[in-house]
Amino acid sequence: MNTPNTATAEIETLLDQEGFFCDPETWTEELARVIARNDGVPELTPDHWAIIHALREHYHRFGTAPPAFSHLCNEHHLERHCIENLFRSEREAWRIAGLPDPGEEAKAYM
Repeated sequence: MNTPNTATAEIETLLDQEGFFCDPETWTEELARVIARNDGVPELTPDHWAIIHALREHYHRFGTAPPAFSHLCNEHHLERHCIENLFRSEREAWRIAGLPDPGEEAKAYM
């Protein structure tokens, strides 16, 4: 089993300079847990996983970030600002979900 430092070093090889996955197919739930812990999200709850999987599904369907992240909260019967409350930011949720750089326009509203 990997130690936390080894796992972090392995993850860094999968990320670009801004911390986004270079290839979303290399993402695993275990990698999400390590990234979350490293970034100050100690535990991924069922609400976290609902948003993570919704982000991944949206990306795989449309190839982009959702135009309004709050719709994901609504779809999962969570309060409007669930992403900020669960992950601190939309950008952080996107990173933990193992998705690639969403582009400058999307990053501007994340």
